[in-house]
Amino acid sequence: MPEKRRARRLTGLLAAAMPLAALIPLAASASTQLAPAQAATPACAAVPVTAPEGTKIESVQAEHHDGGTVSFPATPLAPASEITGVPAYCQITVTVTHTGSDHVKIAVALPETGWTGRLQGVGGSAYAAGNFGPPLVQAVKDGYTGVTTDAGVRSELDTSWVVTADGTVDQALLTDFASRSVHESAVIGKDVVREHYQRGVSYAYWNGCSTGGRQGYEEAQKYANDFDGILANAPAVNWTQFAVATLWPQTVMNNDHHFVGNCVLGAFQQAAIQACDPRDGVTNGIIDRPDECGYDPRSLVGKKVLCDGQEVTVTTADADVMRKIWNGPTDERGRSLWSGLPKGADYMWLAGTAPGPDGQLSAPGFPVAVQWVQAFLEKQPGFDTSKLTYAQYRDLFRQSVREYDRVIGTSDPDLSDFHRSGGKLITFVGTADQLIPPGGTLAYRSQVEQRMGGAERVNDFYRLFLAPGVQHCGGGAGAQPVNALGALVDWVEHGKAPATLAATTPDGSASRDLCPLPQVSRYKGYGDPALASSYRCTRF
Repeated sequence: MPEKRRARRLTGLLAAAMPLAALIPLAASASTQLAPAQAATPACAAVPVTAPEGTKIESVQAEHHDGGTVSFPATPLAPASEITGVPAYCQITVTVTHTGSDHVKIAVALPETGWTGRLQGVGGSAYAAGNFGPPLVQAVKDGYTGVTTDAGVRSELDTSWVVTADGTVDQALLTDFASRSVHESAVIGKDVVREHYQRGVSYAYWNGCSTGGRQGYEEAQKYANDFDGILANAPAVNWTQFAVATLWPQTVMNNDHHFVGNCVLGAFQQAAIQACDPRDGVTNGIIDRPDECGYDPRSLVGKKVLCDGQEVTVTTADADVMRKIWNGPTDERGRSLWSGLPKGADYMWLAGTAPGPDGQLSAPGFPVAVQWVQAFLEKQPGFDTSKLTYAQYRDLFRQSVREYDRVIGTSDPDLSDFHRSGGKLITFVGTADQLIPPGGTLAYRSQVEQRMGGAERVNDFYRLFLAPGVQHCGGGAGAQPVNALGALVDWVEHGKAPATLAATTPDGSASRDLCPLPQVSRYKGYGDPALASSYRCTRF
């Protein structure tokens, strides 16, 4: 471990001697508590900030927040929510520019009481680089200084910033969104902490899922010293493949001139679960290993499905479309380009259909994928992705990798610098992830193992947990981790590598301990399937 980091950790341990409660909005649980790191409450005021190399500070503003119960409205990707018991905090917003035309906001939320000496970077989702809402406030409640950034771009499903007036991609904003702004938020966040509290950060953590998961991996790959621990779940790694691969269901239906109704898609989903659920030794509505599920959708041909009160007969064309969606995109020779929708996963986001004005079904396509093709590849915001032929689709897949992998691909398996820095990385992925099929993360992990000496050596600093039946970032029928960030803190600060992650279903009716690859959680064959004690870790 570098001397600088070792000294900083020792200082942090001496300055903050007590536990931490835990740590993701899914649930709060306490382990050992850390005493507040500051002796007195600093004034909420703008502080001097050193501009990171290549940037100019445009403004520094401070705003006091009373805390208490903080409410948040619904967004296109999240329901309305509220967080109670939030301490008063000071939010310092730093605006920086690189070119004079980009204006990147970085928010640093500093609790007035209960700060543990820790910093938490908060990740984004879809095309949003950060989250100024519930995750940032939750970090404050949990004793962190929270930091997040908008990277100078807009909201989750807004790519209007991408194409400039001359028809080219705004490279400065793309770089901000891809990696630069998260790195600079870590640098500026630590600087603001020093000026505000008159002491440095003891430990820095990253907490993100989806785009936030990709950002965490980007940090581990490019900026190894920014964070001591990274929690990066359902990560959109290999972004340039994933972003086109998830347009595949729309492409299949349009090219095969056959649109499968949602009730029939749902029937295929349930048939796959019924066929493959028992393979893991317990029938609980979950396919533990969708990649091992050999269910053939042609088995449903000729069966009757009730759709809006009317009986519909499943056809061979329905089954062919479903098979292609599950298999994922292929090249001209039928070879796999990327993994498809997992069997048993919800189909709506990637493959859902809707009637048009003429009453005929169409496949709108996954918005993130549609916008990637429109803005980044075709550079035409109004481009109609439903017109793509198979040949055009495959050309776009290759173009995406060729043009953008170095910028936003997040595909480099060399984590040597992160390992040498002493950093720790935890990821969980749901086997029923309906937005980012888990095959991409599993393939990336395999590449890391090949490069860095095998699974056991990689597990010294990077642990990947499969969550059977869990959907994208949470939800679904499976048990999801309740305190993964707490496990990361224990690993970073106390050397306790997580042998398992405790997990429960959203309704609390079942529990399960998740296992790090190359192990997976399996039913023992006896005991209550709803209890974690009835499962064990076994080889993948």
